[in-house]
Amino acid sequence: MPLLTTHIAKLAQRLGLRAKTSHPALERASQLSLPFAPLYEPEPSIFWNDGPCLQRLLELPRGALSGPVQEDKARAHAALTRLIIKDSESQATIDLRQIDGLGGQSRDGIAYPTIDAFAATEICRRVRIISYKDFLRTLSVALPGYAQGAPIELRQASWLGERLYWSGEHHVEEFASAVAYARLRGLEVTMPAELTDYRLDRAGLRALDEQYHAVAMPAQAWNDREFMALLLDTQVPYARLTLLRNANSSELLLLEKREPTANAIGEGLKLAGAPDMVRYLRDLPQITRFKRGQPIEP
Repeated sequence: MPLLTTHIAKLAQRLGLRAKTSHPALERASQLSLPFAPLYEPEPSIFWNDGPCLQRLLELPRGALSGPVQEDKARAHAALTRLIIKDSESQATIDLRQIDGLGGQSRDGIAYPTIDAFAATEICRRVRIISYKDFLRTLSVALPGYAQGAPIELRQASWLGERLYWSGEHHVEEFASAVAYARLRGLEVTMPAELTDYRLDRAGLRALDEQYHAVAMPAQAWNDREFMALLLDTQVPYARLTLLRNANSSELLLLEKREPTANAIGEGLKLAGAPDMVRYLRDLPQITRFKRGQPIEP
């Protein structure tokens, strides 16, 4: 404990924190005993919503954040909505076999690594494709406008790798079965596409890191006497947001670094074990966008 106290004191001194208010806040925050859990690490999955749904930050409602002061929540909201960039473009042709993702979320909780693996499941085997005629019929169920040349809607996110996701969330069994059949038979099936590309904005991430401590807090924190007493005693400004996808029901707590007490509590929470959201986002894969014409994996 003396070593920890010394470390906290040196850190507070380096940050230029005020001795009367901020240093005790840092020390109290660092000594909290809360069930901190690592942020969700995405696994390869064909379902769009199985990964971190960071794209939702683009249209984050202002009312999604809670906190004691409206102005603080507004600034935090602006910082979060600057994290993601969205671009859209039209592709003249996309080969059906290059699409390896589906909309929605896995119903059985299994993270399927490829469409072929999903197409081999019992629910997909009920979609019987024996002939080319069956293939066209099945594809038309998933894509009603295919025969008329309507573009297919696709999505991609830099934190999900180079995988192309179909935007549809209905008839996913039919779509997966059609893709798997085209791959198996070596069928070149092309169609126009509307591709939406989501990327993590590095400038927005740097700005968030400069302005805020963004830490993941367990849901139990808001019923913890010591933590709530710390917030009430210091009257610290903050904003909180339920994380977009987190199995541990964690919430994102945003504390402004420009406010000494908020800065001290943010540093203390990190010492106590609170996961750093900025570091988490930096560590997510950042893959270059899909290049049309790349080799098609069987």
